[in-house]
Amino acid sequence: MLNKPKYINAGGKLLDLSIPKVMGIMNITPDSFYKGSRFSDDKEIINCAVKMISDGADIIDIGGYSSRPGATEVSPGEERKRVLGAIKIIRREMPEAIISIDTFRSEIASEAVTGMGVQMINDISGGEADPGMFDTVIKLNVPYIMMHMKGNPTTMQDNPVYEDVVADILKWFSHRILKLQSAGVKDIIIDPGFGFGKTIQHNFEMLRRLSDFSVAGLPLMVGVSRKSMIWKTLSIRPDEALNGTAVLNTIALLNGADILRVHDVKEAVEAVSLTEHLKNSIT
Repeated sequence: MLNKPKYINAGGKLLDLSIPKVMGIMNITPDSFYKGSRFSDDKEIINCAVKMISDGADIIDIGGYSSRPGATEVSPGEERKRVLGAIKIIRREMPEAIISIDTFRSEIASEAVTGMGVQMINDISGGEADPGMFDTVIKLNVPYIMMHMKGNPTTMQDNPVYEDVVADILKWFSHRILKLQSAGVKDIIIDPGFGFGKTIQHNFEMLRRLSDFSVAGLPLMVGVSRKSMIWKTLSIRPDEALNGTAVLNTIALLNGADILRVHDVKEAVEAVSLTEHLKNSIT
C-alpha cells in the first residue's frame, strides 16, 4: 500500500488532506438530476456560494453540463457561457474561494484556469472525451480530478459489465496516472465514478472495497450524494436522499475517502467531524 500525499497545491493554497475535505456541487444547468443543485441567476449563484463556504466547504465545483443518464447535449459555447459567468460572479464576491471547474472540455478548463484563477480541474471522462485534456493538465499543472466512466452519459448505463469492478477501474487508472506523472503532473485525485457506467450492485461493491483504491497512492474523491444507488435502493426520490447520503458518506470516510463531493455541505462537514473524532478515539 502506497502512502497518499498529505497536501495538494490548489493555486498556491495547500489543502491538508490529513482531514478529509468537502467539495460543494454547483450546477449551472436546467436539467441536473437533483433540482436543489441547479442555479441560474446571479443572486442564486452567489447565495449558494456564500452558504457553501459558511457551511464549511473547502472547494466549490462549478459545472455547466449535466452528466445524468440521457442528459441533453450542451454545446461548448453554451457550457462556456454558463460556467465562466458563474465563476466571474463568485470571484468578484469571494476572491479567496477555491474553485474547481467541472468539465471534460480542455479549452473550457484552460480558460477557467488561466483567465479566471480556477485552481482545479474535475474531468468526469478521465481524459477520454477530449484528447487535448491531458496536454492541458500537463501544461497548467493544476490539481486534476480524474474520474472513471464507462462509455459516456448517453450510453454509460446500457448494461455495464466488469470482470471485477474495482480491479478493472484500478487498471484503467494506472495507465493514465503513469502518463500524467511521467509528464510532471504533481497533484492527481482519483474518483471511481459512482453511478457512471455502474449498476447499483457495482456501486455498493466499490463502496465496500473503497480502501482498495489506496493502492494507487493518490487522494480519493467520492461522489455518492443523492445518487440513484441511494434513492432506488430505498424507493424514495432524490430530494428525500439526504439521510442516505450521510450514511454512505460516513462509510466512504471510514474506508479512506479524502474528498467528499456533495450537494449538502453542512451535513458532509458534520460527517467528517464525527468520523475524525471516532478515528482519534482509537488508541
